[in-house]
Amino acid sequence: MWMLYLVLGAPALHTYMQYRQDCGLLSFAFMIFGFTAAMVYDYFHHHDQYEIKKKWLFVSYLILAGIIYFLEFHQKGRVVDLHWLIRLL
Repeated sequence: MWMLYLVLGAPALHTYMQYRQDCGLLSFAFMIFGFTAAMVYDYFHHHDQYEIKKKWLFVSYLILAGIIYFLEFHQKGRVVDLHWLIRLL
């Protein structure tokens, strides 16, 4: 999804540009799920590493979300549309 997000920014795929934000949000969600699965694995198999990682996990999620917001949405005056996520829940 991350690679699709990058490709959808190319001028040749301008007709599919409306799906770029959805791909970015979905790749961000997949990344969070992957990090969380790694943390669960470390909790059961490498508890010492888990204790170190859990201190920085939430902070890194906030920093990553802030970077994505300011690079992609802040300058363009867009507000992140999360209605599709609310419909899934």
